[in-house]
Amino acid sequence: MGQMLLLPDPRPLDSRLGKSFFRKAPKRPGVYLMRDADDNVLYVGKAKNLQQRLRNYRIANPDRMPRRYLRMVNQVSRVEFRFCPSESAALKTEAKLLRSLKPRFNRAGVWPGKSRFIVWRRIQEKLELAVTELPAADWKRFGPLGGNAQPLYRALSCLLWLAVNPSRAISDAPAGWLKGRFSGAATIQCGSYAQEVSSTLDKYFFETGREFELWLTARCSDRLHRFERAFIESALEVISDFSSKRIVPQRDRHQPALL
Repeated sequence: MGQMLLLPDPRPLDSRLGKSFFRKAPKRPGVYLMRDADDNVLYVGKAKNLQQRLRNYRIANPDRMPRRYLRMVNQVSRVEFRFCPSESAALKTEAKLLRSLKPRFNRAGVWPGKSRFIVWRRIQEKLELAVTELPAADWKRFGPLGGNAQPLYRALSCLLWLAVNPSRAISDAPAGWLKGRFSGAATIQCGSYAQEVSSTLDKYFFETGREFELWLTARCSDRLHRFERAFIESALEVISDFSSKRIVPQRDRHQPALL
């Protein structure tokens, strides 16, 4: 018997928008609006590099892309661009569009949410991370964050797990984490990296986010698999977005920081 031919990954946007769309997409900051055949806005996103960001939607592998995004890319008829002078300006434009348009496939930033805090603590070689409305006294906390808390929680938990498990594939991550489904607090066994992870996370929230972003980028730099790279870049974008708009608390690290 001859070798079985593998089916290529589906690319619904190639057939609908044309293969040249991704090559000609602008390499500049801005907001993109995905619309269906009736011109309804399905999704609004922002990017520092629109071309690079849109490539994440090109391959619609059902084993790797969340079902919500699979449904979305199969309905997209055209993509509209709104250029911005900087990434921070794109972030503000995105926030306004989300509140006014309330696209079907967006979650964060569409509706005002409850007051939620990111909380974390280190216990010996273990880091625990969670989202809560009422932080306990023995946890460090940052917030309130509203609808921003859950996407940030997912990005932080998954990236930190990848950072301290360099020899394990992303598919080995705890069940549900990649899709933002957590049962209780996210517990990360950090081993000898526990102190480094904890102090770097503290600096991200209470000082500057740049050092933390560089640390995560360096720890994940050897991951070359296409799906892993796409996930890491998307999660790093969430972390960078949050860092660019947060207000760092100046007095007490256990007091809430307002956004």
